[in-house]
Formats: sequence, C-alpha cells, structure tokens
Amino acid sequence: MGSSKSLNALLAFVLFTGCAAAADVPDAFLIQHPQGRESISLDGEWRVIPDPYENGYYNHRYEPKPDGYFLARKHTDPTQLIEYDFRRSQVLEVPGDWNSQDERYFFYEGTMWYFKSFEVEPRRDRRYLLHFGGINYIADVWLNGEFLGRHEGGFTPFQFEAGNALQDGENVIVVKVDNRRERDQVPTVNTDWWNYGGITRSVRLIDVPRNHVADYRIGLSATGAIEGWIRVSGNPDKTPVALSFPGLSVDAQLPVNDDGLARFSFDVDAQRWSPTSPVLHDVRVRFGEDTIDDRIGFRTIAVRGEDILLNGEPVFLKGISLHEEALSRPGRAWSYDDARELLQQALELGCNFVRLAHYPHNENMLRAADEMGLMVWSEIPVYWTIDFDSAAVFGKARQQLDEMVARDANRASIILWSIANETPQGSARLRFLDDLASHARRLDPSRLITAALDTQTADRFQRIIEDPLADTIDVIGINSYCGWYSDAPEDCARIRWVSGYGKPIIMSEMGAGALQGRHGDAAHRWTEEYQAQVYRQNLAMIDNIDALRGLSPWILKDFRSPRRPLPGIQDFWNRKGLLSETGKRKKAWRVLHDYYK
Repeated sequence: MGSSKSLNALLAFVLFTGCAAAADVPDAFLIQHPQGRESISLDGEWRVIPDPYENGYYNHRYEPKPDGYFLARKHTDPTQLIEYDFRRSQVLEVPGDWNSQDERYFFYEGTMWYFKSFEVEPRRDRRYLLHFGGINYIADVWLNGEFLGRHEGGFTPFQFEAGNALQDGENVIVVKVDNRRERDQVPTVNTDWWNYGGITRSVRLIDVPRNHVADYRIGLSATGAIEGWIRVSGNPDKTPVALSFPGLSVDAQLPVNDDGLARFSFDVDAQRWSPTSPVLHDVRVRFGEDTIDDRIGFRTIAVRGEDILLNGEPVFLKGISLHEEALSRPGRAWSYDDARELLQQALELGCNFVRLAHYPHNENMLRAADEMGLMVWSEIPVYWTIDFDSAAVFGKARQQLDEMVARDANRASIILWSIANETPQGSARLRFLDDLASHARRLDPSRLITAALDTQTADRFQRIIEDPLADTIDVIGINSYCGWYSDAPEDCARIRWVSGYGKPIIMSEMGAGALQGRHGDAAHRWTEEYQAQVYRQNLAMIDNIDALRGLSPWILKDFRSPRRPLPGIQDFWNRKGLLSETGKRKKAWRVLHDYYK
C-alpha cells in the first residue's frame, strides 16, 4: 500500500476470530516491551544480607517489625543499636543467582535481602515504573522505606508504580527475596532443576509520559490480515494512536475508545516468518509524546488432523529441550548473549524448534529465537504433583500464565503454550488443567495448547496414550525414557505407540544420561556409548509413530539438579545433556544431528 492509498478500505475496528483481536484484552498490568522504553538500568552491583531466620522482618515473637531491614537505616549515632549495614555488606551481581556467585550459598534456600541506591530527578509530568524481569520466588519490594508490593512466581516479570515514593537525589530500593520451596507454590516442593535464588533478570526504572502506550498485541489472522489491539494509559484529549509498519507502507491513525483501546486490521501482504526465513517487520506505535519501536514476525500456526501447519503448510518440529542455564559460565542464563549462545547450539544440532523447559525463560531467549528462526514451546511450571485441589494454587498458575502471555504474545517464534509437565491423572488435575487451557485460549487463540504427558499405558512392546487431558490440548506431548528408566535400549525400536485422539504428537522428552568423556561398552550406563545407543534405538522407535510431528529430546546441555548426587558422575548435575555443562559434545549429539540432517 503506497501513501496515495486510502486507509479507510484497509482498516476495520471489529472483533476477529482466531487471532490477536479476538483474544480477551487483559488489564495493563505489565508494560509491553520494557527494554524499548526510556529507563534507568538498575543492573550491576547490589548489596545483600542473607537472613535464614528472617530477623530482618520479624521480631523474636515472629511479629513484623516496624523498623526492619527494609528501612535500610544508616548508622548516624554511636549510641544507636542497628545490627545490619547494607552499605558495608556483601556485593552480588544483578541479574544473577546467589547459588553460583558464592559457594556458601550453593544449597541456600531462604531469605536474602537486596539493596541498591541510585540517583534520579523525577519529573512530575512523568510516570515511573519499577520493573523486574524475574525474581525467584517471592519478592517484597520497598522504595525509600515505602512498601510497593509483593510478587510471587520465579520466572515472570512484574512492576510497581514508584509514585510519590520516588524522590529527588538518592533513592534506595530494598527487596526481600525468598526462594524457599512450599507445597502451595507453582512449582511445588519437588523439581528436577536447581532452585536458583535471587534477582535473576534485569531491573529497570521505566520513565514514561503520563499518557503512554501500555500494551499491544499484533499478529496475523488465519486469513492473512495483520490485526490486534493497542491499549493506552491516560487519554483525556481523546488523542488517536498512530501505528505504522514502515516496510509495509502502513501509517494509520487509530481512534481510542473509552476503555483506552484501539483495535485494527490491515489487509496487507506481509512476508511470513518461518525458520527458513525469520523475517521481522519494524513496527512503530506513537501516542502523544510516547513512541515505541518493535520488531514483530507474522505467521500462522494451526492443526489439521494429525498435522501441524506453519503458514498453512505441514511442518515437522526438529527440536531439543533446554533449561535456562548459561553455557559459558555457571548459573542462570539471562543475557542476550547467553540466549544466542544456547540457541546457536540448537541450530548447529539441526533444530528448527526448542522446548523451553519447565518455566518461562527470559525475554532475551524469545527475541533471539525470533531472530534466529527457532519455533518455541513455552511452558508454565505446573510440574509433577502440585496441589490440584487448591483454588489458591490454581490462581498462582493462572497468574503465571497471564504474565507469560502478556510478555511474549508478540513473539512469532512461540507456537505452543504448555500448561503442564508429567502431571498424574485424576479428576482434580483434569479440572485444573482444563480450566487453564480454556483461559489460555481466551488470552491467545492464535497459538496451540500442549502439555507433556507421561501417563501412557505400557505393555511389553506397546504404549497406549490414554489420558483425558489429550482431549483438551491441541498437540499431545509424550515423555518416554525407554532404555533409561524402563526397558533395555535394544527393545525400544520394537515398541509401537497407539493413539486414538487423531491429533499431532510431539515426543517432548526422551534420552539417557552420560558423563562427557566417560567411554566404555554400549551396555554400560553413564558412558557416552550407552547414551548414543539409547538415542539410536529411540529414533528408530519414533519413526514408527504415525502421528508424530516433532520431538524435543531431553536435553541440550547438562544442568544442575539437587536430585542427582552420584559422586564422580553426577555431582549434582543431570547428565542427560547432549553437551556437557561446559558445552563439550557427547556422542549422542552426533546421532541426533545426523538424524535431523
């Protein structure tokens, strides 16, 4: 469309089915594209105080103190009794976890107080949002001694209004971080990954005009139209929103309704995003003094019978699973470089798809996947045996789903929202997950819903997928460790899988453990030869699954896990990686690489 063409014929303010405009429009509880806003980075050195007894918050009667550590008091008088001093305390890096930064905190689970001072001259015609990319697991936040709020959940972003707590000159942030595992959390007390504690993702003080763009959803409808919505915060003069796609010659003025919402649909021929052509289009949203620039890919994803369709064509998902652990250093992956390094290994393996297990990974991972052309399975940590009877736990799971979708719904790479992994059958579990799936579809009907199941019925050489959750989800994930937790490797190729659901299947986990550099007979566990043999036999098995449309073996690289203590072999690493913890390739890497190529 050139500048001489009228937009009136292209623009419609109506609801659509099957794409962004048809989704429930959430309240603007998270600002979209925080790294694209004016902000002060609060990353870097923070002072910390470990507090396993929570003496910084409770007195000896276990009652909240009025003068806890959150006041960050200074010693100004030698007669004062103050039994802490942030300004002389230990330094840790943020983003980062405490477990890998100091060996004293390797196994530590409990409270750690974080302190940061910074200077700012706030303008009263602006709004300031204190934005955290992720803190594991519960975070209580104070600014200059004023309590801003609490957030629960270790892998999704949150923000608080700085408001009148922000002052000219020096400001002090104190965050009480608690990573203790509890039965009523998501995930619950028992997982197979490391419980990294701390402020593990970036922190920003975001500076926006009083009237600003709060959120937006931009995607491709099933009919090929670019459509979605933009939500603004504050609009006393009924100012329209300007939306432009410079590469597509679209520049429109969108009226905003009384709810602060502008909807749109453009019939333009945009090049589609795909793994072989990961095209991202420049997008600009302007509202008054506020301008946001983003890069968004346009593609469709659907199922037709047992096929997965990307842009209307069948696709096979050649994947690998990965945890959010850095490749070139210990601890949590959080940076763009970390993401590129991990995803590059997936590309070199021959992948077009990654499963981000078992929680939402940082936003850099999704933006890198957009750019590198990797389709993504993104998951909330409804894992193993959470309390499916609890309405409060369901609320926490739904909150994490809300926050994951709110942050990442504009990322073309994500094709699957996963609502669970290896959960046991039962009526309470089914109600819980059915409700989560329905909620996910209301939030985002443009993507597919999946879950990883391990509830198949096993006979000697037959596996029958029998799980009522398979009726709910669009794509069935199956986790199976033939040759490791069951059966001999040589029997795997003889196993036949049966599914009566008529839906596409992804082998979402399979594999075996090996210590990189340990060699021996292919029948001996923990050798690279044994792991390679398990892969060969499992790949022969999955070639006989009629509805199989993808796989994401477990896992790209070895990762930390307290469940894995075997001295000299595991040493608290899960050794199922195709790469060692330092990135050295095992023999099974070549087996899967050759299969994909």
